[in-house]
Amino acid sequence: MSEAPVADTPTILVVDDEEDLRDIMRRMLERKGYAALVAGDPDEAVSVCRDHPGVIDVLVTDLTLPGGKSGGELAATIRQMRPGTYVVFISGLPKDIAVTKGLVGEDALLVKKPFTADALLEALKTVIANGNGAGA
Repeated sequence: MSEAPVADTPTILVVDDEEDLRDIMRRMLERKGYAALVAGDPDEAVSVCRDHPGVIDVLVTDLTLPGGKSGGELAATIRQMRPGTYVVFISGLPKDIAVTKGLVGEDALLVKKPFTADALLEALKTVIANGNGAGA
């Protein structure tokens, strides 16, 4: 049984240096009715953000990225470029450790790896509906 597409097709920018995981997330999002953009590192994500003509509703980013920039730093950069963009972090670190290390704020929405498609979809629905998860 397939679900109906998401109304107004929210656009999700997925940033992760693991190509297989990026591809899995992109395909899963597209099957669930989202438009998905992908990037493998912070520089590529900034380029996508700069060049994409439409709205980017949510940034889904790993906390640990190549190039010396954390997912939290990337989120701050993207939110400066596109203030209406919500953020969902993904990480192998538990949230309390990520907060203690200063990688994310207390109010950040973090989905711990490994995660299920349902866990990621629930996080996306939460930020889109409530406007939460922006705490980088």
